[in-house]
This record gives sequence, structure tokens and C-alpha cells, in this order.
Amino acid sequence: MDLQISVFLLFILFTAGHSLSCYECKSVTGCADQKLKTCPSGFSQCSSSTAVVQFGYFSTKVKIKDCIAACPSGSMNFGFIKLTTSCCDTDECNVRDARDPSNIPNGRKCYSCDIQSCSNKLICTGDEDHCITATGTFGGRSMVVKGCASKSVCDGIQFDLGVASVSCCEGNLCNSVDQRWEF
Repeated sequence: MDLQISVFLLFILFTAGHSLSCYECKSVTGCADQKLKTCPSGFSQCSSSTAVVQFGYFSTKVKIKDCIAACPSGSMNFGFIKLTTSCCDTDECNVRDARDPSNIPNGRKCYSCDIQSCSNKLICTGDEDHCITATGTFGGRSMVVKGCASKSVCDGIQFDLGVASVSCCEGNLCNSVDQRWEF
């Protein structure tokens, strides 16, 4: 009888769910001080992102690493922000920073929005081969953002934020000019 209980307890020990371990970091200076953390239940991937945010002549680079529920690797470009994300699903796999967003034009163009309209033509870079449109309501205000995205990001959009919808299309300027920011 004791042998059966011992075998049962050993079985439970070895089949218990494994929690993913990812690096965590949020920094404008790089992720030299990243910390390892155990991901909460439901978070099955590690992510590493590099964002370049630009307003006028002001530009800054932000590095972010964390656990995430679902994560499409790839890049997005909304004109004022460019984001590259790499995702993985093994322990400590996000130790390296995501690559910097590309500045090499690829011949594609998509509409993007500024504070006044969504009629700006944005030149896509790197692997951004689709146009993206995200619409939502935040704080009672309707908002639209548009830009370029890689196919992998568009294919990986499988989430509902409850306040936003996201769509992608192929072809130059396929994310029509008709929508705009509303305040």
C-alpha cells in the first residue's frame, strides 16, 4: 500500500504543470537589468519588443520583455511608432532583445493617421507587406490607427480587446483613407 501511495505522489510531482519562465524588462536604455520571472497561468509565450517612438524631432527607443498569452512575431509601423516583436515558447527564450525596426523601404505604401486625419501615405519598411487598420473606443472616444504590418503580425491577430477591432489587407493603400481620429 505504501508503494502505491509513493508511486502516486511521484506521478503527481512529475506531471504537475510546468510554468514558463521569461525575462522581464521595460527600459529606454536597453535591457541590461532584465529579471527572470515565472509566467502566470494562461501566459504561454515570452516576448521581446523594440519600439521606436517619434514625435517631430523627438525620438526614443523602448525595449520591452515579458510573458504574454499570444504573440505574433513581426513588425508594425504607424508612422509615429515602429514596433518589432519576437516571440518564443521555451524557458528563458527571450534573453535577446528584438531587432530594431527596419528603415529600409520595401516599395509598399499604406495610409496612416495623425491627430487630424488618416490621409497620410506611409512608406512601409522591412518585412511590412500588409496594411493594418485598428479601430476602437477608448475613454468614450472613437479612435483609428493605420499603418504597415508584416504578414506574420496580420496572421497572428487572434485576439479581441473588447474595445478594438483590427484588420489587415494586401496592396498599396488598401486601408482606405475614409476613416479618421475623432475626439
